[in-house]
Amino acid sequence: MTTTAASEASTRQIPIVDYLVLQGDPHLVANACASCGALFFDRRNACASCGTTSFEKKSLATTGTLRSFTIVSRAAPGVPVPYVSCTVALDGDGMVKANLVGVEPDPASIELGARVRLTTFPCGVDEEGTEAVAFGFTPA
Repeated sequence: MTTTAASEASTRQIPIVDYLVLQGDPHLVANACASCGALFFDRRNACASCGTTSFEKKSLATTGTLRSFTIVSRAAPGVPVPYVSCTVALDGDGMVKANLVGVEPDPASIELGARVRLTTFPCGVDEEGTEAVAFGFTPA
């Protein structure tokens, strides 16, 4: 393998979830019910809100408002704790659960209603150099 090929392999990135788009400006994409507009991140056979079976892809805002949070102090082996898990109301439409990054995991340093923005970060690299990329939110 040439140096150029090795460099390209080491910079290959894949999103950790299907609804995270890394091309261009990173953003989330939901499945929107074509009838009622309900949003879902996972694949659906039918809308849980109205029961119809037609969906369209919808790009979501990268900014929003912090609606709830919890400090996680126990996790699976290898997951560093404590960290902040939160719910974000996205501007325009949509709610998403993610981690709040770039803040101290202390309730005194987190404010409900704070403005946040989407961020991405590497969360692992495989033996071929492909980097898995996760998302979270950080204070705006």
